[in-house]
Amino acid sequence: MLLLLIGGSLQAQTNNPSRQSKKEEKEQKKLKRISLFKEREEGENMYERDFSIGGRLNTDGWGGFLEMGYRKNRKIVNYFQFEFAEKKDPHEHKRAGEYLGTGPWGESYSEKPYIFLKQNNFYQAKLGIGQRYLIGGKGNKNGVEVSAIYYGGISLGLMKPYYLNIRDPNTGGAIQVKYGTGTTYDTSFIKPSDIIGGAGFGKGWGEIKLVPGLHARAGMRFDWAHFNEVVSALEVGVNAEYYTKEVPIMVELDNKHKQFFFNAYVSLQFGKRWNRR
Repeated sequence: MLLLLIGGSLQAQTNNPSRQSKKEEKEQKKLKRISLFKEREEGENMYERDFSIGGRLNTDGWGGFLEMGYRKNRKIVNYFQFEFAEKKDPHEHKRAGEYLGTGPWGESYSEKPYIFLKQNNFYQAKLGIGQRYLIGGKGNKNGVEVSAIYYGGISLGLMKPYYLNIRDPNTGGAIQVKYGTGTTYDTSFIKPSDIIGGAGFGKGWGEIKLVPGLHARAGMRFDWAHFNEVVSALEVGVNAEYYTKEVPIMVELDNKHKQFFFNAYVSLQFGKRWNRR
């Protein structure tokens, strides 16, 4: 009797077209979800837009940037980038400020540290346009998308005077001065015995001088993101910058300052891709 009941139930399910059709519809939906998920992970990235933020470490400084990309075709993505950076001189070495003494709990106090022979901080605001040319897609979820990049644009250099807290040779008291005033204070920048310490990061912002210029970059980008809609990329390459006048970052006794800068860089960036609605 039990066998007969089971057989009858199975026959009823087989003969019920409505139940069979619902089952097939459910299976189709499941397969579609799997296919869409696989498409997000694997295969060629064809998203039309992307936005990312990142940081760049140069051989002569650092920078942070925002990037917006617009797909032109299967191989090429046009992108715009805004970057804010600071350029460093290889001869920069930070020194401790003058020792002030020991506190009641044994802690030691000193003046602010300073960079010996530093003359100006040099920052750059850069805006440019470039292209990413696809060399190889990632193929599967564990692959890496490789692109060549070429990019160029305008630079606006911001030259901020670097202030020191020195011992005034005239009065013996402390005074904050910058280099290049043409007075006896200039000699204190090259005499460590006259320097008490740094004047602090906030000094000199009201005296910024603008130095326009151009910049260009070429490199390779490697995007290892698990999903195509995510940007996770490493970029390596070289960067060149030219400014309309010399940029005195350090006190150079032979008066040789640079107008043209060339460096290598590595950058990391993270963001998102999407399609237009």
